[in-house]
Amino acid sequence: MPHKSRLFSQIKIRGITIPNRIVISPMCQYSANDGYLELWHTIHLGRLVMGGAGLIFTEATAVHKNGRITHGCPGLWENGQISNHAAITSFAKAHGCIPAIQLAHAGRKAGMQRPWYGNSFLAEADFARGDLPWSCYGPSAIPVDKGWPVPQEMTKADILSLIEDFAASAKRALQAGYDALEVHGAHGYLLHSFLSPLSNQRNDAYGGSLKNRMRLPLEVTEAVRIAWPDHLPLFFRVSAVDGTAGGWQLDDTLLLAKELKKLGVDVIDCSSGGIAGSATAANVDKRQPGFQVPYAASVREQANIKTMSVGLITHPLQAEDILQRKQSDLVAIGREALANPNWPLSARETLTQDNHYNHWPEQSGWWLERRALSSEFYKPK
Repeated sequence: MPHKSRLFSQIKIRGITIPNRIVISPMCQYSANDGYLELWHTIHLGRLVMGGAGLIFTEATAVHKNGRITHGCPGLWENGQISNHAAITSFAKAHGCIPAIQLAHAGRKAGMQRPWYGNSFLAEADFARGDLPWSCYGPSAIPVDKGWPVPQEMTKADILSLIEDFAASAKRALQAGYDALEVHGAHGYLLHSFLSPLSNQRNDAYGGSLKNRMRLPLEVTEAVRIAWPDHLPLFFRVSAVDGTAGGWQLDDTLLLAKELKKLGVDVIDCSSGGIAGSATAANVDKRQPGFQVPYAASVREQANIKTMSVGLITHPLQAEDILQRKQSDLVAIGREALANPNWPLSARETLTQDNHYNHWPEQSGWWLERRALSSEFYKPK
């Protein structure tokens, strides 16, 4: 067991130094009010900040009202939404954590049920509780699946407006105090749906060839990079594979990653699936601990760009091994942090034998250290 842990080493990306390599993935809470963050988000993200991760993402945040996944998803499409985000970023910075945000447009998956109501398209029961549908957009008039709403095929005017929405939201994210930003190009949402030949059957400059299908995600990224300061990191989340016959492949992701790097993207966040269903139940060959790590490793090696691995990473030794093998530069955890918000602090103890609670918030570390000193059961082994 290494005394000097790579998981707990710093990493500098542009002008930002992340204190360790643990990232909390953007995890939808479906609890916003008309796009505005609520007290729930402040407490949810606040407890993760106190848990010791180096960088924490605020969940998928819509760049337009019609780009929300559900009625409970947050946005940054208007200036009034900035202040609630600023309260979270201020708290994160005060505790040595880098605040980050994921900007997104749900595309043809917009207007879904909150997952505890079914995680599908809105239906009569949702209408009765006030969750009414709205028009959704996509590259082509192809629904997510049978029974789903048919999206409107985006016009060139729609595309230009979308690019402006991403850039404007990036500027608001900066005003809100975020120090890192991620463009969501995965999980079947709008940008991913332009990339995949399963959902994009256009015959103009935004469809057909791989070059054309990559055009909109690249144009969005270019606009965001211009709006986002040079000294701040930019991430891009990909579904490295669709996991469905005839869909987006890893070789496509490698080409996309190289183009994104040219535009100033610093980190490729390597997820998978979601083009025709939930990304949390993706149609991939094997869904087991670390099943998406090989995607991050391939992109890192072949596209020569930093990557972040994600997906069923649950144990400190597992996360450390990923970094020691140089399969990625950052490791993201999600649901494991919901089960244990202090996972990073516990992982530090496991990997470095730091039993003195020096990295815990002083309000709790002070008590835990004294418990260890006064009880044989809790004394460091």
